[in-house]
Amino acid sequence: MLRKFRLALPGFVFFALLLVFQPPLARAQADDWLAKWESFDFAKNTIQLAELEGAYEDNLKMLRGIIFGRHGRIFKDPDIKKYLAERPWFKPNPGFQNSMLNEIERQNLDVIREAEAAQHEYVQPGDLRFYRDRIITEEKLGEHTGGEWRVLSAEVEAIYGRRFDDEPWLQKYFEERYWYISDQNYDPKLLSETERRNLQTILAAHKKQRRVALSPGDMELFQDHPLTEEMLHGLSLHELRLLRNEVYARRGMHFGPPWLDQHFQFQPWYVPSEEEKPKTPELSPIEKQNVETIVKYERKLHDQLATKLITRTVLEGMFREDARKLRNEIYARHGKVFKEKELRNYFSSLEWYTPDPKYTEAALTGIERKNAATILAYERKADSVNDAIEG
Repeated sequence: MLRKFRLALPGFVFFALLLVFQPPLARAQADDWLAKWESFDFAKNTIQLAELEGAYEDNLKMLRGIIFGRHGRIFKDPDIKKYLAERPWFKPNPGFQNSMLNEIERQNLDVIREAEAAQHEYVQPGDLRFYRDRIITEEKLGEHTGGEWRVLSAEVEAIYGRRFDDEPWLQKYFEERYWYISDQNYDPKLLSETERRNLQTILAAHKKQRRVALSPGDMELFQDHPLTEEMLHGLSLHELRLLRNEVYARRGMHFGPPWLDQHFQFQPWYVPSEEEKPKTPELSPIEKQNVETIVKYERKLHDQLATKLITRTVLEGMFREDARKLRNEIYARHGKVFKEKELRNYFSSLEWYTPDPKYTEAALTGIERKNAATILAYERKADSVNDAIEG
């Protein structure tokens, strides 16, 4: 069951107005302000939004750190980590779980996070809970890393407990959020019209920042209009597969590969066929043409992995996980048998993949080796969930 948030929207707006008319505390005063909270029992007493007025955003972040720190949570954030390390009462607990927090502590964290969200010039991961009834503009979103964009779009649904089992890193991210409650029965229809509009705005802003012409979810716009190869530039092979299968999904097709089935089951527009033995849906001439255009471009990228040196420009904007799939596709083309379950399931679902127990890296060409090394170097610096805000 979704936890009800104690604070309503008017409190958020009121606090934001307070920030406009009241300057932040002086640094020395801010340090004293933070120190007094160390003796506060967050597990038994609640705090009010008005008590946080004038506090620096950094100190609000540390305030969250105190609540978690009482249970020994070890933070990745260097500022919170350093602050807690200097506290004599802090005892690191590698086994920390959000279940250690009681309801009062969770309510206090909600108050602090709402105060932080009010100070953010642009919407940040963790803020979407306070925009459930407010329209977000592209200007308010600002710029983000690829990982942050993915978290922002997913957070709209994570608030209602949606699981992201096809993206293990994303599921782990939300499981580490104190407010997240997984719900296997999540239904996209739970989203309000405002939340749906905000989700579309986030996706559109991300697409614009990546400078791609379209992305998965856009094929509704091309049911009566042909795609061109130029529109596909900048998309990863993983995204191209989603686009190609989306043409069929919008006709109600059922999907065998679990990763594809799960992806479309969570799309608000997806209505699977009710036929007992569903067949491959009949496509219109334009839809068939669009599938052929995507397939042709996919093949071109496949061929380039073996015949043309890949550049970092081609990789820019890819999630680390997508880049990993792309690198392993070089090996999969030669039949590599994968030990990792995620990769094994993914490549086994692709019609061209034929595992070869005798595979060795000696089968790779010189260009393929260089491309694999280029992609691996990109992976090591690519955006991941660790770039997103902790809370």
